[in-house]
This record gives sequence, C-alpha cells and structure tokens, in this order.
Amino acid sequence: MPRQSIFAIFDGKKLKPFLVFRSVCTIFADCMKDMIRIGLIGLGQRGMATLRRYAHVPEATIVALADLSSETLEQARLLLAERGQREVDIYQGESQWRLLCQSSEVDLVYICTDWASHARMAVFAMQQGKDVALEVPAAMTVSECWDIVHTAEDTHRQCTMVENCCYDTFHLGIMQMVRLGLFGEITHCEGAYIHDLRTDLGWVSYTVLDHMGNPYPTHGLGPICQIMDINHSDRLVSLASMSGLNKVNNTLLRTLRGRTILLQFDERTPRPYSRLQTLCGTSGYAQKYPLPTLQLDGKTLLQGAEAERAIEAYHDADTRQLIAEGRRLGVENLMNYIMDRRLIGRLLRGKAPDISVYDAALWSCVTELTAQSADQGGRLVEIPDFTRGRTLN
Repeated sequence: MPRQSIFAIFDGKKLKPFLVFRSVCTIFADCMKDMIRIGLIGLGQRGMATLRRYAHVPEATIVALADLSSETLEQARLLLAERGQREVDIYQGESQWRLLCQSSEVDLVYICTDWASHARMAVFAMQQGKDVALEVPAAMTVSECWDIVHTAEDTHRQCTMVENCCYDTFHLGIMQMVRLGLFGEITHCEGAYIHDLRTDLGWVSYTVLDHMGNPYPTHGLGPICQIMDINHSDRLVSLASMSGLNKVNNTLLRTLRGRTILLQFDERTPRPYSRLQTLCGTSGYAQKYPLPTLQLDGKTLLQGAEAERAIEAYHDADTRQLIAEGRRLGVENLMNYIMDRRLIGRLLRGKAPDISVYDAALWSCVTELTAQSADQGGRLVEIPDFTRGRTLN
C-alpha cells in the first residue's frame, strides 16, 4: 500500500515519464484491493500468536508461511485448515523466506523472526515491492534503522512496526485528551518495560541477555512519542543512559523543545509489571501504573477504575467500535485487536499506518544508543533525525 500521496512521492524528484506512470498505476492498483494477503515469516511464540489473531481480521488473509522448522509449519498449516482457510504456500528452510517475499500472491510481509534479522528481511521485502509489518524492535542498530528508512523512501512501500502498546485503551484515551489540550503543554513523560522475567528469559533474544543499555525500548517510548508529537512538531535530540546491577537501565531523553522523557528497563528484579505510562503537563497529570491516576486542574483527583472510566470516555468513535467488537469476539488482547484492525483498515484505504517507518527507526535506534551511552558512563549521545528536518504532518 502506498504510504505517501502521489505528490509526496514525486516531491523534489525528477522522474522519467514512464516511471511516473508506473508509480501512479501501482498506487491506484493498491488502493483497489479489498483484501490484504499476508506472508508471515517466523512461527515462534509471537508468530503463532499473530496467526491466531488474524482469524479475527476479516479484511486480511494469510496466504504464505515461512519458518526454519517443518514441524512448526505443519502446526500452523493445520491451525489455518481448522479455520476453514484454503491451503497456504509453505516455505521451509534457511533462505526460503526470500521466496515468500518474491511471491506475487503476497501484499504484506509480516516479520516475527529473531530481532537481529528484522531489518534485513524488511529491506529485501520492500525491494520486492511488498509492504512490511515488523515486530518490535524494527532494527537493532542505527545503521539498520537508516537502511529501512532509505529503502522505504526509495521503493515507496509501507514499513511499519507493530507496537501494540500504542493501542492500549488507556493510551488511546490520553491521546484524545492531549489533542483537546486538557493537559496543557506536555513537559515530561515516563515509560518503561518492567517485567519480572528472572525465571522466564527463554522468550527474549540473546541480545537482551548481553545488552548493556535498553534493548527493548519501544513499549515505553512509542506511546510517549505519540503524546509528544515526535517526528512532527518536535523531535528527540539526545539521551544519557546508565545501567547498574542486574542490567537495570535508566535513560533520560531530551527533545528539541526542551521536554524530557524517563525510560526504564528492568527484567531482573521482583518489581511488578509496569510500563509507567506517565504524562506531566502544565494543566494535568496522568499515569497508568501502578494505579491509574488522573489529575486535571480544577478537577477532583481520580484513581483506579474512576480514572480509567474518565479517560476512556474520551475514546473516539472508531476506538469505541473496535473495543466493542473485540469484547464481543472474546479476543485475547484488545491492544492487539485494535492494532491489527487499524493496520489492515488503513492499508486497504491506501492510507499510511499509524506508525511510520520514521517512527519505527527512531524508537528502535534507542537500543544501540543507550548501550553506547551506558558503556561510557552515561555520556550524552545525539539521536539522529530520520526525517532529516522534514515535517511529516
């Protein structure tokens, strides 16, 4: 699906008439689709969960599967067969995912492999004319982040990161309140991934175990960047990061407008699960963990269920509808359901995903930059501007 308008694609570029004609034809052909055909790469824990989730997305169908394991592929095929779905194309082996990306039957390549392979698979898929959805993080290094940005721009394909925390119902209500100006000017936010995994580290990439910074920043940072309108009216400019015992990491980030962000990562202590989700504005305060809290100037302090109800009252009509649908269907996770439906719905309408390739790159590059800063005792590190100074509104 085309990420940009026709005019945005051709802005500042001198293209031969044939190339212009071909690009325009591609755009209109994409916009006429009534179903997104998905090729899913990687059938581990998250990949199989994605397979199950998309049973609830009527505008999408999984047409191809790729994995290293023939046994896992057979399990996935049987699962689809139980749902009455037609036979899918199977790609088994080390490099067979490349054939999936080249298939004319696939519109969207959905990548759920180990983190270190995300960027190179995304680049190859876009080069084959495919749109891409990446599990988090989208890339592990700044260089890889630039690779996916440059490839998306060169190929005019969508490349989004499926960060489900951006679809938390608490966050979606907060976003509407921010747009209405109820918190005044946002001055500081806090986010985290705090999860006691001392006895269950098998799900994480080996990179997490060896990482000296924050290897999993997007759950906390993604929603904050949306709240602060990062990559639009503001941008991240620098960070300082420190890791202590058990590799508990604390990172401070600063924006061009002088706002601050605290980002935490901790999988090695007994702390209860938390993403913090803290917002400080000149006229109000909100936080989800450990207890939902809402304080607006001139209003009574609300906590617990009262705060959640007050925030969710600001959901827009689309969000209300998706929440109602998800509850009626009994989905395992409302965040995932809203994320999946919005992604497919926007692609079908020829619209850009909620999370752009610039967002995916920015939120993911913090992985390498926090390690660099922490390795040097908390030295201030500059954050690249993947938009290169352009306003994306």
